[in-house]
Amino acid sequence: MDRRTHDRYIERATWPIGRGDRNFWIAVSVLSALVAAGIYAWIYQIQRGLWVTGLNQQVSWGFYIINCVFFIGMSYGGAMTSAILRLTNAKWRAPLTRLAETTAVAALLVGAVYPIIDMGRPDRFLYILRYGQVGSPVVWDVVAISTYMIASLVFLYLPLIPDLATTRDSLRMSRLQRIYGVLALGWKGTPGQRASLHRGIGIMAVLIIPLAVSVHSVLAWLFAVTARGGWHSTIFAPLFVLAAMLSGVAAVILVVAAFRKVYGLQEFITARHFRYLSYLMIALGVGYLYFMVSEYLTEGYLAEESVTPVLEAIFVGSYAPAFWSFTILGLIVPLALAAFPGRFTIARAVGASTLVIAGMWLKRFLIVVPGMAEPIMPWDWGRYSPTWVEVTITIGSAAAIPLILIIFFRFFPVMSVHEMEEVEGTPEPRAIVLVPTFAEGGGK
Repeated sequence: MDRRTHDRYIERATWPIGRGDRNFWIAVSVLSALVAAGIYAWIYQIQRGLWVTGLNQQVSWGFYIINCVFFIGMSYGGAMTSAILRLTNAKWRAPLTRLAETTAVAALLVGAVYPIIDMGRPDRFLYILRYGQVGSPVVWDVVAISTYMIASLVFLYLPLIPDLATTRDSLRMSRLQRIYGVLALGWKGTPGQRASLHRGIGIMAVLIIPLAVSVHSVLAWLFAVTARGGWHSTIFAPLFVLAAMLSGVAAVILVVAAFRKVYGLQEFITARHFRYLSYLMIALGVGYLYFMVSEYLTEGYLAEESVTPVLEAIFVGSYAPAFWSFTILGLIVPLALAAFPGRFTIARAVGASTLVIAGMWLKRFLIVVPGMAEPIMPWDWGRYSPTWVEVTITIGSAAAIPLILIIFFRFFPVMSVHEMEEVEGTPEPRAIVLVPTFAEGGGK
């Protein structure tokens, strides 16, 4: 990379910092309104109780647990994408890793709130901390998610340190300069600091993989250790892990495509990046398809009394439209779309990822609701119909992820400058002066 391209990379990576044009405020306003609506629905639920939802005595898990598994899985896939690219030393990773890591943190923050929402009263979460039993899968979840959240924040922060120092040095007199200076931890780019940072990032890249696997395995065991038809399966842990990776890679593709378009990163995030991410999504999708067939084949072949009604409802009963929509439109079609050679690589990757995201949410629905609706006692199946409260909270939480990303990249570089320099081997460029007028209370 020559000096001109290098400086251009820095300019595009830091371009969003301090900018607040009309499109920015429109996006923030719309997303904030959706998040506010979700918060209002949650407050409404707290005031009146869980009876305002579609949850009932037979189907006590619905949208909230589905969203918890879905968003935490999305987070896992984002973290895994970045970790794999770092550990394999992929030369094309530099423009993508920060977007993947920030997506992972944003999705995790949203997903981690859902168990508290599902409890009805937030103060009940304190009971888990005070009276939780070591043998409870719920306690395992709390420990695993908390540990993974800390690790994800560290994994995002460490590669950000050199860029924080660059931003600190590029700012003119500003109140934010001192904040960036504190966050940069005295970074001066010395060989010792670089070696320590490289070692720390490498350690976190190694640790984040087993931590992420443990989180989604524990989520799977929350179902698998329960003696319910369609849940009590030894294959659930690897199935959940693959599903998380698949939906996470799809989410990264959508986020990268959106920020590439809005922030003008086309010069550095090219069709090649989407093609490589599509290859990863295809591999994960094929693996997930294999595990899914294995699950249904073994359960259907044995035809246990508790499992058979669930499988019948999924394949040919009331949940059949959702199942076949997921299988065909959410798995087979997007994999074929991503694998199809030819033009429009980015459009095909985005289309396939959108279908995968929708399909994997449907799959979580097919895991949670039919297993809950199955009659344990000899009476009719349970019925579940989500109310406006659950739908509004779901929409608000989904809007929170892009809102977090937009606000985050208003203060921090959208692409890793340090990592591009490390990959390309270019010298430190001359400083580019940033004048974020929001530091003085204005906006561009």
